[in-house]
Amino acid sequence: MRILTVLRQVLDAEETVRITGNIVALEDSKLIMDTMDEYGVEAALRLRESGADIEVIALAVGPARVQEALRTALAMGVDRAIHVETDLRLDAIALSNVVAQLARQEEVSLVLSGGQQADWDSHALGAAAAERLNWPQVTWTNALELKGNSLSGKHDVDEGSESFMVELPAVVTTQQGLNEPRYPTLPNIMKAKKKELRRESLDRFDTSPSVRFIGAEIQTKNRLRKIVDGKDVQVAASQLVDLLRHEARVIE
Repeated sequence: MRILTVLRQVLDAEETVRITGNIVALEDSKLIMDTMDEYGVEAALRLRESGADIEVIALAVGPARVQEALRTALAMGVDRAIHVETDLRLDAIALSNVVAQLARQEEVSLVLSGGQQADWDSHALGAAAAERLNWPQVTWTNALELKGNSLSGKHDVDEGSESFMVELPAVVTTQQGLNEPRYPTLPNIMKAKKKELRRESLDRFDTSPSVRFIGAEIQTKNRLRKIVDGKDVQVAASQLVDLLRHEARVIE
């Protein structure tokens, strides 16, 4: 069987976000594989290491620089990678079209995607891909086990967690707590250079952005710097409650 794990390349969390020309400036910034997607790569590798005959394929859609994320996945142990190259900014719905087409073309049985990618803070990609493929979807997974053609595990719900079992093919979204992603070793980094990284053009997938990007801005919070005189405790408490209720609006 084949597993398709979808990757996105995002700004390192330790990097400072800069806006230039109404867009986030990524030049001269450290970019990494999205952590949520990294859990998906690790999950695919662990399913393969459980003894099943599995080929793991990594997919990334974006400009030439996303090959760095794919090389990282290959160094972690992914068998081969596909890069759909484009400078267009694709939203989750448009990207799901590419994912679904490649899932069919590669005859994969399982699609793994990060549950909430850092750059667009959205859960839509997995759901949209599942809808296009007409496959079942499991979200917020924190345990996965493959038994024949069935995938079982646990996922988070409001009350705690649920156990599930789903027949493949299926789409699964991953999250923190599912596993601890491995670090690529130097020998595997060298081996990754010889693995297949296939380049495709977005033109052959007949897709275009569904959402028009207008601009970006950095959220800023200004401190009110109001000091409550604590000499009279009752008066100070009343003033504090009033500020929290009417200015900060964090209590009713």
